Amino acid sequence: MAMNTDKNSYTIFFAIAMVVVVGSLLAFTASSLKDKISENKRTEKQQNILFAMGVSDPEDPNEFVPAEQAETLFQKYVGEEQYIITGTTAEKTADAFDIEVKKENDKVKQDSNYERKMPLFIGEKEGKKFYIIPMRGNGLWDAIWGYVSLDKEFETLQGAFFDHKGETPGLGANIKEAFFRDDFIGERILNTAGDFQGVTVKKGNADPKNDRKDDNAVDALAGATITGDGVTIMVKKGIRMYLPYFETLKK
Repeated sequence: MAMNTDKNSYTIFFAIAMVVVVGSLLAFTASSLKDKISENKRTEKQQNILFAMGVSDPEDPNEFVPAEQAETLFQKYVGEEQYIITGTTAEKTADAFDIEVKKENDKVKQDSNYERKMPLFIGEKEGKKFYIIPMRGNGLWDAIWGYVSLDKEFETLQGAFFDHKGETPGLGANIKEAFFRDDFIGERILNTAGDFQGVTVKKGNADPKNDRKDDNAVDALAGATITGDGVTIMVKKGIRMYLPYFETLKK
């Protein structure tokens, strides 16, 4: 006896069956790819950290190191120099790599008494030290994030990398382009009085070639004011949280 496919009950049964089948397939796929996804995230994070300290693809300085070399190069330039910072104290531990800035931000929002855990990576290349700070903020449409590296005096930016989730192509999305992020290299984060000033993404900075490195500013992206403001806030807030610990290293 043939099933009457015109009945509402058949449509409902078919819809439920499809949801179960598709849901099961998605769950199986996600489970089977979990290790690969975690591996890719680890590799990307290593590439980001290395890029912020000037370690890039030898054939193209504007590209990450090849994925298959990320682990080896990360161990070479950073290795065990990974720390969890809480206030003015630091714990040397590989667990620092697994800390997610977003989750720490969320914990602070939920509990004002929560002691934020901040990851810090110290790299060394050609005799120079790089103190690499991960950070996260808000752009025009969604989250933005990045890494900046400071010199051993904690006065000058030595590198930067920024990325975004959903900024406008050709406008705010340009925060990840070389012509924007490279302007941060060499910028001082202290003002002439020696106080923390950070770096402002500034409209009308009148320094298109970014020759001035002591003005605490870089030129804004055309048509991306809100995204630029988001980068400014992210960089200033991101670095400021580490200052109490950096002060202990100066003593």
